[in-house]
Amino acid sequence: MTTPSARGIVAAKPGSTGQMTALDKYVRLESGALWRPERGAQRRDVAISFGDATLVIADGAGRPLAHWSLPALERQNPGEMPAIYAPDAGADEIVEIADETMVGAIEEICAAMAKARPKPGKLRHWMTGGLVAVTLALAVFWLPGALTRQTLAVVPAPKRVEIGATILGHMQAETGAACREPRANDAATRLAVRLFGAETPTQIVVVPNLARGAVALPGGLIVVDYGILRASDDPAAAAGFILASHAAEIQLDPLGRILQGAGLGTTFRLLTTGDLPPETMQTAARSLVSATEAQTDPDQLRTLFAAKQIPQAPYLAVADARSGTMPDLGDDPLDPAELLPVLNDSDWVSLQNICDI
Repeated sequence: MTTPSARGIVAAKPGSTGQMTALDKYVRLESGALWRPERGAQRRDVAISFGDATLVIADGAGRPLAHWSLPALERQNPGEMPAIYAPDAGADEIVEIADETMVGAIEEICAAMAKARPKPGKLRHWMTGGLVAVTLALAVFWLPGALTRQTLAVVPAPKRVEIGATILGHMQAETGAACREPRANDAATRLAVRLFGAETPTQIVVVPNLARGAVALPGGLIVVDYGILRASDDPAAAAGFILASHAAEIQLDPLGRILQGAGLGTTFRLLTTGDLPPETMQTAARSLVSATEAQTDPDQLRTLFAAKQIPQAPYLAVADARSGTMPDLGDDPLDPAELLPVLNDSDWVSLQNICDI
């Protein structure tokens, strides 16, 4: 088997401003590769490209096979070609890339993300001077909630993106691989802009099967069940589930939810080293996949629907059909005749078919 050379153009994402990041530079670069899903399996020809903080592996028809977190990539043969990568240390799954342009792009992006991470050496230096004071403060004054709030306040955006992408990767073992199709992906981006504004970092990702409908992950990822898109002809229904997941995110930071379940030791490790244990992210992924839809404050959700100009009725109808219980949001203050469309018909049809292509 042979691997075709990298193809595509090097360009920034539409609407990006200022200096391009390493990932923006290669956002449209694609290459052929050889992928082995597990030890002993036959290698197969695939296409690889970049997502948001992920390496996307797809078959010849463009159907996604795997999403690997870029910050977690492990190169198994540094300095040799073809380059061999694994999704994390010790994984049996590998991809073999012969194209030097793609390998150079991966190395550049991974190096840039590594530079953006908190430097453990600097954190240790800071702690050397304040270790006694911090220990006493934790023992005497700080409650677990205070430690969690402090940790959430200092975790930088690139680390949150890395954690969210890693959890999404683990979730796909149960939900199925995230659905990708260029026109549908563009429609998902426009839906995020419609709901959260032009400068939003939010990325909407659709998976084939997610029991809770929609869930927010750290780093601005909102994962949506494909069934939500197919349950109604009105995009306002899907928008409602996305807003409900956002309301839950407002009530409790997704990273804070993970830390609550993981315990004080994991929280302190994230604060002092900038890392979460792999098993913590695997456990979080399993919990998110199996959990039912989160309960949100009705008053907050009603206010959010009104602020985003999304009618309640389509969401309430689908929520009732899925769970048998219709959330009580009170009277809808919006006049449907005066609302801006959630998506145009073409975008909505593309998004409704994202997992069928």
